[in-house]
Amino acid sequence: MKVLNEIKFIMPSLSVNESAARAVVSSFLIQADPTVEELSDIRTAVSEAVTNAVVHGYRGSSGKIELTVKLLEGREIYIRVKDSGCGIADIKQAMEPLFTTAPEEERSGLGFSVMESFTDRLTVRSKPGKGTVVTMRKRLSVHGS
Repeated sequence: MKVLNEIKFIMPSLSVNESAARAVVSSFLIQADPTVEELSDIRTAVSEAVTNAVVHGYRGSSGKIELTVKLLEGREIYIRVKDSGCGIADIKQAMEPLFTTAPEEERSGLGFSVMESFTDRLTVRSKPGKGTVVTMRKRLSVHGS
């Protein structure tokens, strides 16, 4: 599918950068004229992905988080959040609702469920010791439909 525009944003794995990631995505996607609900859904999904990278991927250590957003033809949005953290040993288990690797921090274990519910397609690739790549896609509505 043809890429109409794209942006890449690299940030340190600090929880304060979750809001920066939401702001970057919002600012970039304004050109696609999403509905308020679509923009809110995308912002929430991105926030969850970045939070997962900070809290679970780097687990108290630090590193970089790479956020890539593409506007594709057909009003489709492609979002990739990549970290080089500890990785996920069992992706299927990690995607189960209520599963968390940080129960002592009172984490709900709903991050992947939230991402999945707010996007059309969610893909998670990970290798222990190498990091995780979360890819999300969402097709924006055509106003008036």
